[in-house]
Amino acid sequence: MSTDAVLRELLVRRLDHWLPAALHRARRATLALAYAGGDATGAQEALRVVAEFADRLRGRQLTVLVVADDGTDLPTRLGAAEAALPADVAVHLVPGGPDRLPVALKAAGAAGAPLLTVADGADPDPALLAAAASGRPAELLLVTEPGRSLRPALTGAGFPLVTEVELVPDGDGPARLLGYGTGSDRGLEAFKDALWAVDEYAGVRYRDPADPQGRLLDISLDPDPGPLRRELLAELARSGPRTVTELRRFATTATVYRAADANRALASLLAGGAVSRDPEHGRLGGDVLISAVPHAGSSA
Repeated sequence: MSTDAVLRELLVRRLDHWLPAALHRARRATLALAYAGGDATGAQEALRVVAEFADRLRGRQLTVLVVADDGTDLPTRLGAAEAALPADVAVHLVPGGPDRLPVALKAAGAAGAPLLTVADGADPDPALLAAAASGRPAELLLVTEPGRSLRPALTGAGFPLVTEVELVPDGDGPARLLGYGTGSDRGLEAFKDALWAVDEYAGVRYRDPADPQGRLLDISLDPDPGPLRRELLAELARSGPRTVTELRRFATTATVYRAADANRALASLLAGGAVSRDPEHGRLGGDVLISAVPHAGSSA
């Protein structure tokens, strides 16, 4: 399975969570899918997911924008998928690349209502990010080349919660950097769950840009906590003692890991003597204070 296939599965899983919530929240919503060449078949998968929610679309309006230059057969393929959609869904194919998104979103009247934007192969251009952030609420999946952090650009554009991960294929294929921005804690949690639930035999591994060692991680429901242990120790060194709740929040918002992974990593650090806890005994609850043990960093 290629990085394209992993991205398609992530989109499907994200839509399964986002679409019913958007339809419950508002009478209109927009799904914007933009591709800079390459594989635009994710748009077909997205329309299939939309069709599965036909009963919830009654009395609602969903606009699907597909911005792509993927050959002459894309309109035909999308047309076949569109035929299964209810009349409440309007699909618009816009020729071009992700740089056309700001104009397309404005023409669709996407601002002020739920908006999920996928920009595959795009640069974090300020105009694109501003357009993607115009939804209420807004979510963005941005796929680009690795080598820079997307967090500052997404945060500056108005996405208060951001995570990013590199997708590294086996063999000689290029790695890709995926950034996700949202204002919803539940949205971030759902995205993290989807991230670790895709096909673990995909031939693709993850790399956490926050990990200075750049260790590759197999996709698994129980990912290797090694990099997270190091990142938690680094956070304790920077900030001093932190509660379990604060460290769970750090794992969710500043790393590729989930809150539940922080509990596993902390249990391992405690067992290895790299950190201490106050109180010393009892359940590892949210108010337990965790401190780094001096000169024990190698235990991670």
